[in-house]
Amino acid sequence: MAETRLHFRACNLCEAMCGLRIEVEGERIRSIRGDPDDPFSRGFLCPKATALEDVHVDPDRQKHPLRRSGDGWTRIGWDEAFDEVARRIGEVQARQGPDSVALYLGNPTVHSLGALTHGLPFIRALRTRNRYSATSVDQLPHHLAATTMFGHMLLLPVPDIDRTHFFLALGANPLASNGSMMTAPGMPLRLKALRARGGRLVVVDPRRTETAEVADTHLFIRPGTDALLLAALVRTILEEKLGRPGRLAEFTDGMEQVRAALAPFAPERVAPATGIAAAEIRALARDFARAESAVAYGRVGVSTQAYGGVGQWLIQVLNVITGNLDRPGGALFTRPAVNPLNLAPRGGYARHRTRVRQLPSFGGEFPVAALAEEILTPGPGQVRALLVLGGNPVLSTPNGAQLEKALGTLELMVAVDPYLNETTRHAHVLLPPTTALEREHYDVIFHLLAVRNTAKWSPVLFPPVRGAKHDWEIFQALTRRLRSPGKTRLLRPLRAVVDRLATPRRLIDLGLRIGPYGLRSAHRLSVSKLEANPHGIDLGPLEPALPERLMTPGKRIQLAPEVLVRDLSRVESELLSRPAARNGELLLIGRRDLRSNNSWMHNSQRLVKGPERCTLLMHPDDARARGLAPGQTVQVRSRVGSVPVRLELTDAVMPGVVSLPHGWGHGRPGVQLRVANAHAGVSMNDLTDDQAVDALLGTAAFSGTPVHVTGL
Repeated sequence: MAETRLHFRACNLCEAMCGLRIEVEGERIRSIRGDPDDPFSRGFLCPKATALEDVHVDPDRQKHPLRRSGDGWTRIGWDEAFDEVARRIGEVQARQGPDSVALYLGNPTVHSLGALTHGLPFIRALRTRNRYSATSVDQLPHHLAATTMFGHMLLLPVPDIDRTHFFLALGANPLASNGSMMTAPGMPLRLKALRARGGRLVVVDPRRTETAEVADTHLFIRPGTDALLLAALVRTILEEKLGRPGRLAEFTDGMEQVRAALAPFAPERVAPATGIAAAEIRALARDFARAESAVAYGRVGVSTQAYGGVGQWLIQVLNVITGNLDRPGGALFTRPAVNPLNLAPRGGYARHRTRVRQLPSFGGEFPVAALAEEILTPGPGQVRALLVLGGNPVLSTPNGAQLEKALGTLELMVAVDPYLNETTRHAHVLLPPTTALEREHYDVIFHLLAVRNTAKWSPVLFPPVRGAKHDWEIFQALTRRLRSPGKTRLLRPLRAVVDRLATPRRLIDLGLRIGPYGLRSAHRLSVSKLEANPHGIDLGPLEPALPERLMTPGKRIQLAPEVLVRDLSRVESELLSRPAARNGELLLIGRRDLRSNNSWMHNSQRLVKGPERCTLLMHPDDARARGLAPGQTVQVRSRVGSVPVRLELTDAVMPGVVSLPHGWGHGRPGVQLRVANAHAGVSMNDLTDDQAVDALLGTAAFSGTPVHVTGL
């Protein structure tokens, strides 16, 4: 009988960092359960964790490099693949300039230690300004607010969910996401504890989400109008002299500028546009301001709309003016054991603009809503080659059909991904990395966003198959070739020594030792110490850290950044004068569920089984007005495309709003995902519009896409 052993690690499939207790017999996993001794997740586990095993044993997962030709895919060796990719990138750039090569980073890159430690040198070696990522279809407005208010794009306040007495969540569904920009495993238990201590949960969302179902108050809001609501809340608190910034006033600039800028946004004026009565807005403002402690938190529903930049800024203004920033029970900054702030750019807004539409850059990246047009539009600077690292933008970015068309025109496409999915099937070369159970892991980014300071090292569970490579080894090999074309073989002995030293493990060990809990502290953290504590180490609750942690001139909070104050005029002129929907128009929003995160999770049978989840939610009143019946297949049409989908009627969406989940749309020719293809669904991003963006940032405005729904 094979030996049975226990393996402890953190799940890295989403942001929650749940601790796992994996029972292994030989080379077979017997069970994956929550680790009750993990000081952060305390035994909680969501259904996604089983996908770690499913991905590891998935017969659709690629393990060796592939080249695409007219005859299909052919397996090639690693050196041949690396040499070809570097040579062809060099040829494209030599003919058409460095910016003719573009890069797209999917969100799985932040879930991989090797991608974080070795991706940046690779990106620099490409020498291109054409960098894109999932940031601009997700959390980009958070980073703008952090940069302009606090001085660095990664100085992100985290809700102190475990001590607050009033939790206001806008466009967020933490019971499905376990946080998101608020790493908080066991959210059901944390919200239950909030209620037990007499706290209050208020959810603002166009859909009665899983979180809204358990809230004390749920307010339906018209998609895309969160900035109006937030402006009215702040204005009410200032107007009624309910603000009490306390110690924050000593190092905060711009209070009077905010007061003046928000004068036009009285609750009575914004109520018709938001769908929330003025009396409810005023009551919410008063309750938030008078709470013993409170925190406002907004996520994708706030960020991915035409006014997301202003929305995320006003959330932090609300926290500041009520004294709930940098205090227990409010929004606090983490003190992670490995601090990534010195490795990331501070922000850098609009230093460059896209060639076709002049959309601004942020943090060295352009908004991905511009990628397809940069490929398809001829002229100097046209993108002719693309590298996709751990992403599926055909399903995850707006107007995916247009991007799919664009991918077919490229001279070169390279994908670092273990699957042939809706995007990577267009690649000329596929470089598949190992997956989670075959590599060491430490969550650099999500410890930065966690509701408690902890540290945990995840060791290797299974050795990779012979000849497989980790993502950091792929990046390392490509970086060498791009930096030293034609000299790789001559320098190989020296490079081998450097590569052995610069491993993810060694880099994290260094980060731990020089960090706040390292050699100069009582904790004396190192990778070896974390290995000796396989459940993780608790480093304590979040604590006040201002003004010392601020990275602004003079270490002062900038409450009224000029770029955001100026954008309020656009919010006022466009939102308050926007006509109501007419001619049968509905507003489309997305949704997420507990068993899904990225599109590749749909290739796990355990995560897709059960009732069909890719359905269109519609209010019964809207269905009756269109003569539609539950279970009927309907056609959903937008400016850019149309999809057929089964209709599901519910009063969980407000009238005038329909909802589709994101990440579906499989079953296309060349996709080698058998389970996903059998549960194909439709892609919401065949409906979302690449031209609909937040003009301030270029963030995709997914929330509130105008659509028409008719019977088939």
